[in-house]
Amino acid sequence: MADESKYLLGLDAGNTVIKAVLFDLKGRQIAMHALDGQSSTPQPGHVERDLGELWNNAKLAIRHCIENAGIDPKQIAAIGCAGHGNGLYLLDQNDQPLVGIQSLDTRAADLAAKLRAAHGEELHALCLQEPWPSQTPVLLAWIKKYRPDLYEKVGTVLFCKDFITFKLTGQRVSEISDMSGAGMTRMPDCSYDDDLLALYGLPDTRKLLPRLIHPTDVAGEITAETAELTGLTEGTPVVGGYFDVISSAIGSGVVNTGEASIIAGTWSINQVFSEQPVVNRSMFMASGFAPGRYVNIEASATSAANLEWYVREFVERGKHHDDPFGYCNERIAETQPSADDPFFHPFLYGSGQGADYRAGFYGVAGWHTEGHMLRALFEGVMFEHRRHIEVLQSSGVRFDTAVLSGGGARSPVWPQMFADCLGVSIGVAEARETGALGAAIGAGVGTGLFPAYEDAVTSMTHAKQTFQPDSTMKAHYDKRYQTYLKLAEAMRSFWNEISKPNTPGT
Repeated sequence: MADESKYLLGLDAGNTVIKAVLFDLKGRQIAMHALDGQSSTPQPGHVERDLGELWNNAKLAIRHCIENAGIDPKQIAAIGCAGHGNGLYLLDQNDQPLVGIQSLDTRAADLAAKLRAAHGEELHALCLQEPWPSQTPVLLAWIKKYRPDLYEKVGTVLFCKDFITFKLTGQRVSEISDMSGAGMTRMPDCSYDDDLLALYGLPDTRKLLPRLIHPTDVAGEITAETAELTGLTEGTPVVGGYFDVISSAIGSGVVNTGEASIIAGTWSINQVFSEQPVVNRSMFMASGFAPGRYVNIEASATSAANLEWYVREFVERGKHHDDPFGYCNERIAETQPSADDPFFHPFLYGSGQGADYRAGFYGVAGWHTEGHMLRALFEGVMFEHRRHIEVLQSSGVRFDTAVLSGGGARSPVWPQMFADCLGVSIGVAEARETGALGAAIGAGVGTGLFPAYEDAVTSMTHAKQTFQPDSTMKAHYDKRYQTYLKLAEAMRSFWNEISKPNTPGT
C-alpha cells in the first residue's frame, strides 16, 4: 500500500507557460504555480524563447508551489517533467544554453519539403514519420545548413523538458517518447540509428545526442545548487519524463491499448494507444513510451490556439471582460446552430497538410452575430480534430470512447460538440493539469510507489463528466463537415498564391 504522506511533483513546460503542480498519491492537486514566459520572433516564421527565462520561471514555479502547499519538501518522493515535443533546445559544448526553438516555428518549411521529396519514404520506413517544419531533426538540419557558425558550437541536442531536467540534475538525458515523437529514433525499437540521421543530412550528429532512457527511468537527482534555488530537497529523484501529449493522455486516465485521447490545446492532438505502432504514411507520427506501449498520433497546430488568438485580439482589448473565455462560451450557448452558420478554417499557424494554409471565416451574412462567429471557430477546430481522427481510423485504429483534455475540455459546450460530431461518448477528466499529473504518475511508477502504469492511473486519475452523443446533431455536423472539407480544397490554390514572396516591382 502506497504511503499517502508522500507527494509527487509534476512539471509541465508548454510553449510559453511552465507549471509546477504537487499531487498526493490519490491524484489530488495539493498546490500549483504557473508562470508565463515570452516568445520572440526575430524573423518571420522564427519562434524562439530565452532559456534563461525558462529556467528562472521553472525554479520560481517550483519554489512557489512548495510554499503554497505548506509541506516539508522531503515529503516529495519524486519529480517528473513533461514538455512540448519537437522544436529544438541546444546546449553548447560548455553546457551553456545556446538556443531554444519552439514547436510553432516554421523557418524550415522549405527544407522539410525538400527532405520529404528526397527521402520521405525511406525516413518513414525507419521512424514512421516524414519531415515537417518544426520537427527536431529538420530544425537541426536547418541550423547546420543556414547557421553553420551556431552548429559548430552545439554540444547537446535536447527537448524543452530535457533542458529543465538538466538544470535540476546536471544530467544531459532524453527519453524515448520525445525522441521517437520527433522522428529521431528507429521504430519500433525506439533507439538511435545512424542511417536515420544520415537521411536528415545529419551523419555527424550522433555525438550530440544525449543519453537515451525510458520515461520512468531515474534521470538523476536534485543537486545541492538546485535545492538551494528551488526549495527542493537534495537527492530527490527526477525521472526522464514525457512528450507532453503522452503525459496529458496518461494524466487524463488513458494508458491502455485501444483507448483514445483527444487534446484540445495549442495543438490538435488525437491519439490512440496500441501494443505496436501503426505503419501508415498518412498518419502524422507514432511514439513509444514503454515496451509494448505506443501512441499513434494525428496532430497539427489547429486547436484551441485559435480561440486564444480570438480572445487576445478581440475580447481582451481594453480589458472589457473579467472572464473572456467564459464570455465566449456564453455567446455560443445562446446561439442556436443552423445550416447557414458561417464556417471557419483553424489554420492560423498553418496545417500538417501545408505550411501555406491560412485561417478564415466564410459565409458570413449580416444577421450573423459574434456568437455565430465563435460557434464557427469552435466547429472548425472540432472538424480538424475529426479529420485527424479519420486518418487514424483509416489506418485500422478503432475506439468507442475518448477522453478530452487540454484547455478545450474546460469549456461547458465544446465537449458536447465533440461527442455529437464524432458520435462517441466523450469523457472529461477531473484533473485540470493533466500534463503535470501524467508526469507525476510516471515519477510514481519509476520510483516504485506504484508497481505499474495501470495501478498508478487507477489511483491518481478520476473522471469528472461524460458527454453522450446526440444523433440529431451528428447529422447536422456530418453535412457541415463535408462542406468544410470541400471549402478547404477550394481554397488551396489561393493559400498557395498568397504565401509566395511578393517583391515590389516584380
